[in-house]
Amino acid sequence: MTTPRRAQPPTFSPDEFREALGMFATGVTIVTACAADGTLVGLTANSFNSVSLTPPLVLWSLARAAGSMPALSTGSHYAINILAASQKQLAERFATKNIDRWADVEFTRGIGGAPVLVGAAASFECFNRSRYDEGDHVIFVGEVERCTHDAGASPLLFHGGRFYTEHPL
Repeated sequence: MTTPRRAQPPTFSPDEFREALGMFATGVTIVTACAADGTLVGLTANSFNSVSLTPPLVLWSLARAAGSMPALSTGSHYAINILAASQKQLAERFATKNIDRWADVEFTRGIGGAPVLVGAAASFECFNRSRYDEGDHVIFVGEVERCTHDAGASPLLFHGGRFYTEHPL
């Protein structure tokens, strides 16, 4: 019997890893849900990706230690709101701890009660299909039940610890 191969230990620090990851420009999302007790949940995330067209699947990840983990891991639905360039302050607010993230935020109720943010460049209303524990995060796979987009919206981008908007080449 052969022993399974394993990765070599890293030759870099967690800070070096984070800095290298920051070189990958991403869009910015706010993942939203409604907890079983009716509390609104929302957080800024840039770990979003498409998985499949048929069925329509997307993924995102959340730190296991996140305060919103209980609501997001047990709820049936959530929404992933891709932010427009004009929503930078919203991205910062939903990344801040110990504040009322929902004060004066415009939204509509989507499938399963998940808040869909007004003004988002796109939104994906998802059934909480599956979760995978990996490292210090949980990877969520959502089956998209409804999506919308604003074809004219400029996206909010994140790169190297800073926000940007698109600049055509």
